[in-house]
Amino acid sequence: MKTKSSGFTLVELAIVLVIISLLMGGILKGQELINSAKVKNLANDFRAVSAAYYGYLDRFRAVPGDDKAATTHVGASKEGDGDGMIEGAWNATYNSEGSAQSESYIFWEHVRRAGLLSGSTSTNTTSYLPDNANGGRIGITGMNAATAGVGPITDSGYKATFFVCSGNINGRLAKQLDTMLDDGETSAGSMRAAKTEESSSVTTANMNDADLHTVCVAN
Repeated sequence: MKTKSSGFTLVELAIVLVIISLLMGGILKGQELINSAKVKNLANDFRAVSAAYYGYLDRFRAVPGDDKAATTHVGASKEGDGDGMIEGAWNATYNSEGSAQSESYIFWEHVRRAGLLSGSTSTNTTSYLPDNANGGRIGITGMNAATAGVGPITDSGYKATFFVCSGNINGRLAKQLDTMLDDGETSAGSMRAAKTEESSSVTTANMNDADLHTVCVAN
């Protein structure tokens, strides 16, 4: 008497492998699409902040955050000192400089009240500070990279009128961002990246995709 085999045939195994391959391909493609969307959103953040800076400067002949007549211009609760530079760390928090809010912090109130960016104008609320598409902070500063550090980047040759910085960006996204907005090299050009909490920018070739970085764009 013949017994019926309960195992899978080669055809059945082949079909299962094809299905698994299709599922894996779909997952990888989906992740690729998610990453591409994040990169586009991160790039748009950099462009939007720079556009808001220049839009405010063009309208009021004053630098947002630094504007000493911001109360008159846009009804802001805080004004800057009018020296033409946005002072304070890019990731400044509420009352980060003693009892006074830094110009890099009140920048957001100025440009939002001017209608150049959306968001809360209440400087002491948790929703006031903006986040990027990857859940990190985005900010601006006019402080010199060599003396104060822009994020963790302290290269004396990295100079600009102001820097827009964004944190919590993994290496893979940082490399894609640099390719989209600059020269593809994260340790040179107008866009640079440094591993979080470290002091110098990292090269594209040595960048670990999983590590988190601060990315800055010089303007």
